Amino acid sequence: MFCLYLQAPFGVARTFTAGSFRPTAEFISYSATYGLLLNVAGIEMRHDDGESVMTLIKPNLPKFRLALGARSFPLQHSIYQQLHNYPVGSETGKQYEPGAKGSKYNITPTRRAFLSDIRAYIALDADGEFESQVLAGLKGESPRTYGLPFLGDNSFLLDKLAKVEQPEPAYWYVPVLPHAAGGLRERVTRLSVTIDRADMSRTTSQLFAPTKEPVAEIPAQAWVHVRY
Repeated sequence: MFCLYLQAPFGVARTFTAGSFRPTAEFISYSATYGLLLNVAGIEMRHDDGESVMTLIKPNLPKFRLALGARSFPLQHSIYQQLHNYPVGSETGKQYEPGAKGSKYNITPTRRAFLSDIRAYIALDADGEFESQVLAGLKGESPRTYGLPFLGDNSFLLDKLAKVEQPEPAYWYVPVLPHAAGGLRERVTRLSVTIDRADMSRTTSQLFAPTKEPVAEIPAQAWVHVRY
């Protein structure tokens, strides 16, 4: 088990949504962190079977526990962008092609939320082999087959990702359980744990909230099993 410190100017924890507004959770998600760690370790999690429209997930991927802590809470912003739509059915927008003069014509204005000034701790509890692969990746010693590590969007790159011997006090995220004692919690947010693009009913998420005060020791309830 070890802990990483992550710092990034921008990031996003996108939920599966449709429409003109694309929200984000208030903190990095477990599913995004899982993909980030596999990226660092040089393990490809995508599977292209040559038949499915969407990207599938490979079987027999590493299974481990994660705990996420906020050194400080990121800010949330939004920006307007042009979203390119893939035509569905008979409504293709083909009538707009002449006016576009070679540019994409099937576009829609949309508002996308994103996070800024992300300062987080990632605690990893895995078998020795996977932990060694992650540490090797941090040193640039693992095979690179897929881009650079990013946070939810391939334009949101990291400033820093490094192992720390002892995390400073942080707000560790713990599950919000039904009928739990203590009353209403602040900063409750839904974080995805695993993603299934082929069957959304198999995507898993849960409500989480940070500890009321920053603590150096990781609470036992902050550990979340992530497995595919």
